[in-house]
Amino acid sequence: MAQTPKLVVTVPANLKGFVLKGYDVLDLTKGDLNRDNYPDAIMVLYKKGEEKTSDVISHPEKRPLLILICQPNKTYKLAGRSENAVYCVDCGGQMGDPFTGITIKNGYFSVEHYGGSAWRWTRIVTFKYSALDKNWFLFKDGGERFYAITHEEVKTKVSTVKNFGRVPFENFDIYKDKK
Repeated sequence: MAQTPKLVVTVPANLKGFVLKGYDVLDLTKGDLNRDNYPDAIMVLYKKGEEKTSDVISHPEKRPLLILICQPNKTYKLAGRSENAVYCVDCGGQMGDPFTGITIKNGYFSVEHYGGSAWRWTRIVTFKYSALDKNWFLFKDGGERFYAITHEEVKTKVSTVKNFGRVPFENFDIYKDKK
């Protein structure tokens, strides 16, 4: 299946140094991630040529998600990184690349996906900042499944801290089955 061409993301000079060699920027979203009123950023990277090398079953090409915290002098510091917070380019089935974006609001951020074929699915994984721990923890993991032709049989499943316990951002793995 042909992949949709990626849009070119403009990366400010003070963030270019975080782009890993052999990678490019899939998404760059700014917002206040740690409630300090500075414009933090989340950068999602993809391996150049991933559409040719990724195999959803045996070798998904991982997409690093970087949490970058803005300092008072307008430089950024890497505060978190995960290879397992964003689905691979071919993890969306017939719909193609499932990654739809990042949303940041009030110390929370969500990684959003959409995929499938006749049966469609969404998955939104939300992390919440803890000022005490100076880290982000899994807050909510959920989505919907529905039959695209009739939109009947919509099934919503949402897990929260009550279901999965306290999971630091770095330990979350989107590739593991949800509990």
